[in-house]
Amino acid sequence: MDERLRTVLCSFAGSQEELIPILQKVQETFGYIPKEYMVDIAKFIRVPESKVFGTATFYAQFRFTPTGETRVMVCRGTACHVKGAPQVLSEIERRLGVKEGETTSDMKYSLDTVACIGCCSLAPCIMVNKKVEANMTPKKIGELFKKDGNP
Repeated sequence: MDERLRTVLCSFAGSQEELIPILQKVQETFGYIPKEYMVDIAKFIRVPESKVFGTATFYAQFRFTPTGETRVMVCRGTACHVKGAPQVLSEIERRLGVKEGETTSDMKYSLDTVACIGCCSLAPCIMVNKKVEANMTPKKIGELFKKDGNP
């Protein structure tokens, strides 16, 4: 078992009920859940590997590929969709050169969509890491990325 994973697991008792918190902590620590770690997690909580894989793949919150340094999430909720989220997403894809669910080759950006950010009155919204950017337009995307020294 990888020493970094061992460090994460040492804060847990090793019970089956801890599966989701363990997966969350592994993802928080590494930015994603390496598939080979799921085997070690299964051994740690004494369940079949299929239970760990099944649980991890069932929940949309878990990722199995590394994320970029900057995570860009576009809200696809109803309010955001009606107010232009598809155009905002297209502009971000164009600027970053990646599609939804992808990470730039330099590992600087990951682009995802989410069902709802929870800021409907500010639609359309995106989140850049943990900061909400409100009332987005394709033009504002250009300004946002320029301001931050991005593409």
